[in-house]
Amino acid sequence: MVRQLLAVGLAVAGLAVSACGGRGVGPAPGNGVDVVPLPQIDPNVAIFATVPKDTVGEELPSEGLGTIRSVHWKATLGGYTQRLYSQALGFKPHTKITILNLSHHIEHTLDVVKVIKRPPALFPRNPKLPKNKQGGSILQMGYASGILKPGKSVTVTLAKPGIYLIGCAFHYHSGMKDVFVVEPNATPGPQATPPDPTSSPTVRSSYEP
Repeated sequence: MVRQLLAVGLAVAGLAVSACGGRGVGPAPGNGVDVVPLPQIDPNVAIFATVPKDTVGEELPSEGLGTIRSVHWKATLGGYTQRLYSQALGFKPHTKITILNLSHHIEHTLDVVKVIKRPPALFPRNPKLPKNKQGGSILQMGYASGILKPGKSVTVTLAKPGIYLIGCAFHYHSGMKDVFVVEPNATPGPQATPPDPTSSPTVRSSYEP
């Protein structure tokens, strides 16, 4: 059967795309949003949806986010997105964001690896990234989100403008490295190339605001 790639834009905030027959992944409990799993979908259909406003989605590049070689940052970025595929991240200062694990069975973190002033993004070869939560709820040097299980999220405030190199404590060497720009006019960078729709389908739950 020819595999299909179905791009899904959900019109209701917090509506989850079911990963496997009724198991939905949604926002953290207590935010007033009900998570509604959709019926099971043909296994040959790969479903992707964008993440909500002020959210960073994270997963292994090989799960569907892909990687992108950034000419501006002179580095290969992957594993984090504000939209659909891997890209450099950009938010205005004082934004309170949600870090959301898009994976269905893999734990991730978002750790600040280094703070830089300008390109290039020179990622340390073997940084010691903590798996436990550190640095409070402000994005800064020393911040670590702690372990985010599949579908779980944590919030952090971008109180300090700057350019942050980030990575996953579990998958830094598997391509989960990115640039996080916190500046008044910061916007997310170009996205990675979509994965080949003829390869094994990847179903990733995420959300549309």
